[in-house]
Amino acid sequence: MSLEQTLRWFGPKDPVKLQEIKQTGATGIVTALHHIPIGEIWTVNEIMKRKQLIESEGLSWSVAESVPVHENIKKREKNYRQHIENYKESIRNLGKCGIDTICYNFMPVTDWARTDLKVLFKDGSITTKFEAKAFAAFDLFILKRKNSESSYNSSQISAAESYYKNLDDIVKQKLIQTILLGLPGSLEAYSLEEFKSALSEYDSISEQDLCENLYSFIREIIPAAEEAGVLMGIHADDPPWSLFGLPRIVSNKKDLEQIINVVDSPSNGITFCTGSFGAGYKNDLVDMAKSFAKRINFIHLRNVSRNAEGDFLEENHLEGDVDMYSIMKEFIFEQKRRIDKGEKNSRMPMRPDHGHLMIPDQNKEGIYPGYSLFGRMRGLSELRGLELGVRASLGL
Repeated sequence: MSLEQTLRWFGPKDPVKLQEIKQTGATGIVTALHHIPIGEIWTVNEIMKRKQLIESEGLSWSVAESVPVHENIKKREKNYRQHIENYKESIRNLGKCGIDTICYNFMPVTDWARTDLKVLFKDGSITTKFEAKAFAAFDLFILKRKNSESSYNSSQISAAESYYKNLDDIVKQKLIQTILLGLPGSLEAYSLEEFKSALSEYDSISEQDLCENLYSFIREIIPAAEEAGVLMGIHADDPPWSLFGLPRIVSNKKDLEQIINVVDSPSNGITFCTGSFGAGYKNDLVDMAKSFAKRINFIHLRNVSRNAEGDFLEENHLEGDVDMYSIMKEFIFEQKRRIDKGEKNSRMPMRPDHGHLMIPDQNKEGIYPGYSLFGRMRGLSELRGLELGVRASLGL
């Protein structure tokens, strides 16, 4: 048995087709009902329509990524209780339809953040990066967020100011569009004023407040997940540090320890993302994979090169600063343990998280950054080969 090989698909409007995904060797689909507004219930009817579409191509719906958490839940304000009840009903409905794994995140306002989505890689493909001084320049001098200076030290402010002064209007607009890009599955973006307004709603919410709001959410949804036979996997913050003065509370080993201890249940688990955690210079991913192996319900495999200043570049899957060999070995050991124990969660779905935009995809319209076909197919092939090699070296 191997880790279940999956690929993310954004639904019928995705320019990457299910037939193409099938030819990559993936057997599982990771998808979401992006057409349903955040906070509304995923009905059995809508779930089954998507499931049947996937199964008609000989594939299976492996993971729901993501069932988004409404901002009112994160802030615990207004109609947040109704949104929690809706969320629990979506979990139950997914379970009824045989979808047993859900990925979610608790990042306030923003999802993943980058400062350049069109970086020319050494082989001519296109990748993404995060540059700390570019991000600070946006925050300080373009967005002009209130009290933004408190988020940076003097050297960071100086570097950001120098960077900003050298921006022409075209590059400045590109930076704005990149940082304000919408959630995966949507190419819609905030305006500057909308974004500033959304940030201001967290002015009175501290890191501890957000932690307590997450823990309360977990206590409410995990019983529903257990009842439905569903495994939840919280995704890391991307990148794993505070942005725009907002708390980021799923960023390191300590955060994960606190989260899994909220409710001691296999359903209260982790989406282990090597790219997101890997961007954190101090995170020891091999140690984290070993420490939390029993609670890893979904796996994202991606590599980055990074530095202590907070810059990182998305690399090829087997290159960069993430020790993919050792991490893969921990997952293989854990899957063997689950099989030997007769545990039901031995499937261990994994997907190549992002991929470079390669020549055959560069003229296609509507491809969300990181989600081209050929780049992810290369990543999946490399990871498949790595897994086979590790298993052979271990005699498994």
